[in-house]
Amino acid sequence: MRLSDQYLKIVEWSEEDQCYIGHCPNLMLGGVHGDDEAKVYKELCKTVEEWVDIYKQDGTPLPKPTAGKKYSGKFNLRVGKELHEQLSIDALRKGESLNSYCLKMLQGLHSHRP
Repeated sequence: MRLSDQYLKIVEWSEEDQCYIGHCPNLMLGGVHGDDEAKVYKELCKTVEEWVDIYKQDGTPLPKPTAGKKYSGKFNLRVGKELHEQLSIDALRKGESLNSYCLKMLQGLHSHRP
């Protein structure tokens, strides 16, 4: 396995740019783009390899791997006192726990992603 295989590579269509955009979160700035999804992925893999080499040449530690990452299903989110209060009140109005209410809100936002 190559070091570059430890990093998540994402290729997705961009309505705004009318092309495929490939990026590797947490490892490199920017990305690659083009009209052919497979070619963009191939170019992204090559670019990630180059970034790994740059880290090595600079003697900079590589960021934590992102591919195959395990998620616990929980995270902390700081929202500020006012939003915390409003969300709590909204949850009470719906007869739900704050956790359940926020989870439904996040699932609703996620399901409307482009």
